[in-house]
Amino acid sequence: MTERLDLTIKNGTVVLGTGQYKVSVGIKGGKIAALAPDEFLPPAKETIDAKGLHVLPGIVDSESHPGCYVPFRYDMTTESRAAACAGITTWGIQAPSTRLGTEPFQEVVSAKDVVSFKNCFNSAVEIIENVSMVDCYLTYMLETDEQANEIPYYAEEHGVTSYKLYLQTRGMKGMRADEDSNWPSRRAGLGTGIDDGTVYLVMEHVAHLGYPAICHIHPENWEIARIFEERLRKAGRTDFGAWTDRSPDFLEAQHVHAYSYLARQTPGHVRLYLQHATTKLTFDEIAKARAEGLELYAQTGPAWLWLEPQFGWRINVPLRRRDNIEALWVALADGTVDVVGSDHVVGWEPTSYEEMYNPNIWSCRTGFSRVEMMLPALLSEGVNKGRLSIERVVQVACENPAKTSGIWGRKG
Repeated sequence: MTERLDLTIKNGTVVLGTGQYKVSVGIKGGKIAALAPDEFLPPAKETIDAKGLHVLPGIVDSESHPGCYVPFRYDMTTESRAAACAGITTWGIQAPSTRLGTEPFQEVVSAKDVVSFKNCFNSAVEIIENVSMVDCYLTYMLETDEQANEIPYYAEEHGVTSYKLYLQTRGMKGMRADEDSNWPSRRAGLGTGIDDGTVYLVMEHVAHLGYPAICHIHPENWEIARIFEERLRKAGRTDFGAWTDRSPDFLEAQHVHAYSYLARQTPGHVRLYLQHATTKLTFDEIAKARAEGLELYAQTGPAWLWLEPQFGWRINVPLRRRDNIEALWVALADGTVDVVGSDHVVGWEPTSYEEMYNPNIWSCRTGFSRVEMMLPALLSEGVNKGRLSIERVVQVACENPAKTSGIWGRKG
């Protein structure tokens, strides 16, 4: 007799990237065991009737930052529950070495706090295994040459194949914590900043590993953004739109252009992954880089698909205006942008409205649950408004993030 399934989901419409199917889902041991008409499945201990409903694969959220501002264990305990409630079954956690359970926790870090990921891998795994409500994989946010040169070890011993370069920290290199103005990065656990030498080392090592190793970048030229910020402050701008104007479109596109070129110069051509692709200028640069032979993937997030500057949330890269939002939906539908990731970050205590909100954007502190807005934004703003098919939602939120992170076949 065929072994019983743990759960069957029947009478629903299963949505995959290739289409919609009237089949049942059989689950055994926490994994999907079969997709087949109900009459071909063995009996199950439990059955869910999904009549009239769509059944989607679990979402693979390729960018989340639990532990960004508070201890990793604290955030994983609460935020992984939020992720599970939002339909995420796999979380791509991106963090520097200071934010993976390293003790003692430093609210604002300096260069001396930045260590090898050898020092924090075990603590990260222990915390994930003990408190997380979702499966996880790690993307290391690298800062130093030492970390870059340890990539072969991280891949072999830790199984980590995705590495992120937070390019907004260029310009911090060599500065003391008390003399630079890039305090948000130090509050988020980045203590040294990077230069192009570290960037190139990372790209070399990742290219040498080959598939599925991939290099993520946060493209946003802070070195120029600080000039715009100085001018806006002097002009007396305190409105929410000033945060967008301090980091205009070309600062994102310029980094995409520059680092796509650098990626093509590395032996073997590193696979490149752009986070927060949000502007029409960026989409042009993506097309150029692909035309010149670079294997390049682009991600966006729910905040940039929905919110405009007047909503008053500070986020990097900043919220964009309506023309870029509409262009982003087109880019997501036509394949220019491949993935949607939440970029989930929540604020630090105290988190009351009164403590966090300020009508002066330079004094406003925000932290909101981006993971819980991910699927609602895709369905309500995308599918229900005719901008995306539901099959495309599955591609960008389930299948493509699994493929780009090397876990396709087990997830997505």
